[in-house]
Amino acid sequence: MRKKRFVLPIICLLVLILAACGGESGSNDEANGEGLEANIVTIATGGASGPYNIIGTTLADKYSSTFNVNSRTQTTGASAENLNLMADDKVEMAFVMSDALSQALNGEASFSEPIEGISQIANLYPNVVQIVARTDAGIETLEDLKGKRIAVGDQGSGVELNARALLNGNGITYDDLQVDYLGYAEASDGLNAGRIDAAFLTSGLPNASVLELSETLDINIVKVLPEHVNAIVEEHPYFMPYEIPAGTYGNDEAIPTAAVPNALVVRSALSEDDVYKLTKVFFESLDTLVNSHQAASEISIEHAQEGLIAPLHPGAEKYFNEQ
Repeated sequence: MRKKRFVLPIICLLVLILAACGGESGSNDEANGEGLEANIVTIATGGASGPYNIIGTTLADKYSSTFNVNSRTQTTGASAENLNLMADDKVEMAFVMSDALSQALNGEASFSEPIEGISQIANLYPNVVQIVARTDAGIETLEDLKGKRIAVGDQGSGVELNARALLNGNGITYDDLQVDYLGYAEASDGLNAGRIDAAFLTSGLPNASVLELSETLDINIVKVLPEHVNAIVEEHPYFMPYEIPAGTYGNDEAIPTAAVPNALVVRSALSEDDVYKLTKVFFESLDTLVNSHQAASEISIEHAQEGLIAPLHPGAEKYFNEQ
């Protein structure tokens, strides 16, 4: 009888512990949803120091922990390469600039034929044209770029595509410049070493490479006046006038420039249910994404469907209709 009185409470305690563990597991399953049909979500981003890659890496970590899938980022030359990777079914999701997306869908510029099978999840934050010049190069406006050594981004990248559009629309061709096709890191090194005079570093604000340059080198951000932007809007309606706020790079006043919205796109072949879940977690993780990079602070569900370039994926549409 003594043994029974001793053993019975232990058995009850074990039952309670097992029940609690079971309940905890159920709670985690509920938080993680039902998983995804796809077992991998590769996100094409951009250069290692750019907002695309920083935000994308945080998002991939979130997808991995939420859905127990293999989600990771792929560092690339950005928009144009990302869209070609999607066309080849090598990635499931990508950050791209709206101008490159428009050209890809229409088979223009560096895209020899229209790319199919791409849908949009959302319109994101503006990608800001930042033309960074060595102060000793004497470059203040677009016109001053003529005859100078200019980095225009990786060949065929979103940065290079909008650099070309902005220059050509204002009567400046590559023949007027000494052009180098350099990404963020290479352009930053070139400015520091004096091998180039200015560089297009188009991205969300602030750009890490520009921040580093502002601490080690006398630089200025070249002004792109509203009339320069308006000169190309008819042909490239996704461009808009924009101002880099005072204090972003130690600048005393706001600097006029141009901007192009970013887009988050997915392969159209992904199921409605998967894209619904991916969209939901993306917007529910905005606080985490903002902590990873300030540029994400301009993403909002209220403006996510404005100015869409590609068709909205049915899964994303389902999510927005619920809000």
